[in-house]
Amino acid sequence: MKAFAALALVGLLAAPFVFYPVLLMSMLCFALFACAFNLLIGYVGLLSFGHATFFGGAAYFTAHAVKVWGWDPLAGLLLGVLGAAALGLLVGFLAIRRQGIYFAMITLALGQMFAFICLQVPFTHGEDGIQGVPRGHLLGLIDLNDPIAMYYVTLAVFLFGFFAVWRIVNSPFGNILKAIRENERRAISLGYRVDRYKLGAFVMSAALAGLAGGTKAIVFQFATLTDVQWQMSGEVILMTLLGGIGTLIGPVVGAAFVIALQNYLASSDFPVTVLIGIIFVVCVLLFRRGIAGEVMELLKRRQSKQV
Repeated sequence: MKAFAALALVGLLAAPFVFYPVLLMSMLCFALFACAFNLLIGYVGLLSFGHATFFGGAAYFTAHAVKVWGWDPLAGLLLGVLGAAALGLLVGFLAIRRQGIYFAMITLALGQMFAFICLQVPFTHGEDGIQGVPRGHLLGLIDLNDPIAMYYVTLAVFLFGFFAVWRIVNSPFGNILKAIRENERRAISLGYRVDRYKLGAFVMSAALAGLAGGTKAIVFQFATLTDVQWQMSGEVILMTLLGGIGTLIGPVVGAAFVIALQNYLASSDFPVTVLIGIIFVVCVLLFRRGIAGEVMELLKRRQSKQV
């Protein structure tokens, strides 16, 4: 496992010299977004249809702070994360007492309300969005207008977020979240205040989604309504399901696959959404654990046979 992680890190460090850096940065931003969403659905069992609220909200907060207020990119990114966490606290407080489809519908409704607010308030500039966001210099030292420098900063943000998810999942807090996912009534009978743990996980997931959204705003230098609409929430659900729910690497694989496919088919006449839909149906029928989940299960079976 350590050898695979080291090899993956070397590959990520060398990637911008082989592939288009902006495409790689897009993959990293959405991979972090999918990891944040997977923290909620994969380890708590809560399906949120409103996660674009935190992703797009942080993009707006970061873009406005950097462009209008002239903040350092890092300060703008931190504001985006705090704003997403605050939104997560509000949405989570209203939705967390419901389960299943009711929880999903509440998050969807609140997400649509937030998208409407973003359309109306002046600082988002309506349908035009916030454009021309300057990348600037990180801490006054690193020129983010250099694609290679911007890539390595994005990679550092992704690795930080990925490590945060890993640490949460493998902590005592994460073990309680898994217990709640497996049998919530038993967790309640053991004395755990389940709603508080759910709310904590929801806020953490929202903050990490905000980290991805804020980084995306700096990378692409804009924040638009597309970032907060329900289609973005559906897209991250698709990425997570394709990669494998409840696995750390699955959302990364799913996000990279979807973004690469969208980029490859962008210049073709074939509708991208149709092909992605077909692939999704095939994966659900043949790879119920997702791409990464099936590969990991296959490796476990081989190891058990060797033993």
